[in-house]
Amino acid sequence: MSEDKSRPPLDRPWESGWVPDTTRAPGTRRLWLAGTLALATITACVTAITVMESESGEPEHRAAEPTTLSSSAPGGLISFATPSEDGTEKPGAERPHPSPTPTSGAPTAAPSPEPRTKSPKPPKTSPAPSKRPKPPASHGISIRSVNFPDRYWRVRDGYVRLDQIGSGPEQREDATFQRVSGLSDSSCYSFTTADGRYLRHRSFVLVANSDDGSSLFRKDATFCPRFWGSSGTLTLESVNYPGRFLRHRDFQLRLEPYEHSHQYHSDASFQIVSGLD
Repeated sequence: MSEDKSRPPLDRPWESGWVPDTTRAPGTRRLWLAGTLALATITACVTAITVMESESGEPEHRAAEPTTLSSSAPGGLISFATPSEDGTEKPGAERPHPSPTPTSGAPTAAPSPEPRTKSPKPPKTSPAPSKRPKPPASHGISIRSVNFPDRYWRVRDGYVRLDQIGSGPEQREDATFQRVSGLSDSSCYSFTTADGRYLRHRSFVLVANSDDGSSLFRKDATFCPRFWGSSGTLTLESVNYPGRFLRHRDFQLRLEPYEHSHQYHSDASFQIVSGLD
């Protein structure tokens, strides 16, 4: 009997009691193969993920957290830290400069500057030493001749002479002077008498006159010392006639040009001593 006759019509299976053979339904084998392949693929993926996680030693991959720049960064950019190969972040590994530290929204107050102490004024520089020595302060001096040690300057009749001084008070007062700073040059000397007159040269003769306030008087009454060695011996040079020195001639004090002679040097050399009065 043929196979077509033994089976009832497929469109009416209930008339003969036959159940349709669904094992050979079209596409069933393909569905089973596709399902098996999908299951094998899922299993392989799960196995691969499990192996990778077990090798790295971390349960899950941790994404780098973004670091927000401070408010001073331009444009409000977000900087992401780059993780290193071993999973830890190395600050500054990929950047030429370190990232600015995130700050809070509230600005921090700048530290107040420390009060500045007033800088001390630089000390005033002392003036350059003068070529001529500054006269020392002295009260009551007398001037003695070097080649006539028993004779002193003395004002007599308005002129200054080289005299021997006796014991009388008037003679001693006339031979005592005050040495002050030079009227024309403070590094030089001027000499005053007991009654306030100044010794000056007039017509190259040394006299005692009152100060008339003129520039000529101040120059005539100023003499610059020139010391000879350490003995205190000096000569007195005129300010307004350089090269002329006071010397005695016939015991009269005069202003004469320098001469390179022993006699001139002796007559023009004097010593300042304590006053005789």
